[in-house]
Amino acid sequence: MTENVKINRGLKGVYFERSAVSDIDGAAGELRYRGYSIHDLATQSSFEEVCFLLIHGALPSADDLAAFDAELKAARTLPTEVFDIIAACKHGHPMDVLRTAVSALAALEPASQTVGEDAFVANGIRLTSQIPMIIAAHEAIRNGRDPVAPDADLGHAANWLWMLKGEKPSAAAAHLADVDFILHAEHGSNASSFAARVTIGTEANLHGGIVTALSTLAGPAHGGAAEDVMKMVRDIGTPENAAAYVKAKRSAREAVTGFGHRVYRKEDPRARHMRDGVRRLGEEMGAPEWYEILQAVVEAMKPYARHGLNVNVDFYSGVIYQLHGIPMDLYVPIFAIGRMPGWVIQCMEQQHSNILIRPLTLYNGPEARDYVPITARG
Repeated sequence: MTENVKINRGLKGVYFERSAVSDIDGAAGELRYRGYSIHDLATQSSFEEVCFLLIHGALPSADDLAAFDAELKAARTLPTEVFDIIAACKHGHPMDVLRTAVSALAALEPASQTVGEDAFVANGIRLTSQIPMIIAAHEAIRNGRDPVAPDADLGHAANWLWMLKGEKPSAAAAHLADVDFILHAEHGSNASSFAARVTIGTEANLHGGIVTALSTLAGPAHGGAAEDVMKMVRDIGTPENAAAYVKAKRSAREAVTGFGHRVYRKEDPRARHMRDGVRRLGEEMGAPEWYEILQAVVEAMKPYARHGLNVNVDFYSGVIYQLHGIPMDLYVPIFAIGRMPGWVIQCMEQQHSNILIRPLTLYNGPEARDYVPITARG
């Protein structure tokens, strides 16, 4: 009976639910949030506006956006105990510290236990503001500094850079961070979003879903690409070495980091916006060589584009963080900052028409066996 069962390993190609959020056309290389092109959002919108769009389903009016922005800014607070927890595990990996701190918030903030659409929105807004605070506080504490207090005059992305570095970012740097967050805000049923849905499917609260998402994002196969690209760039060293590097990788049948995607067959539509940002930021900071190395790799990879090995968004992200002097172990936590609204709306969608997610596995173990008491075993 089980011989004709088709196994879709990794659930590849399996539709498990409907969603009104991300429209991804992998063959055409297109991405839309709630019907809006990622290109329009990346060039004309802000992260705060995209958060509102994803969570509420429509672009905000000026008054709506001002009120939403005020909610985000008012949520830039952490219980004292969270700073103590960060200090207690300051030598841990930033993703472990972030996950632990978010889990602690579930125990320290009574509102986190409430479920329902309104509660998910309120808790989602609060966590969206708290997660960058946690990451920045950990970076300060592990380096013997006091955490930098948030600045209510700064937007979400600019305030993140301020808390992280203790200096006001340039308008261009803040804008690029804002675009980075927009591009990572939502991407359908990726591994961490699906994992969050599984948790919410059990009728857990939002904090539980976000802790699950963070745990899943921490795996290098999901969130580690930007860090791997930066390691590759350092290995290559100069643009002139890129062609030989790619040739050696392909000859050994090894992947070139930052190329190919589980969904896209053409270039990741988000990549172009990060590419332009790397070029501009590199020029601003007097380090154009990083961009030149990346583009030399792109050129060397052109013959493989017909096989679907096109550049993805994470190919450029790592170099942007490097130009800011951000440690590599913070690259995945930065991904989490941008992905927060996506996780929130995925959890909300799951809760709206909830069903326990319980797929099957096809048994291929031993046939039925008789139990032998331990005294009778050889």
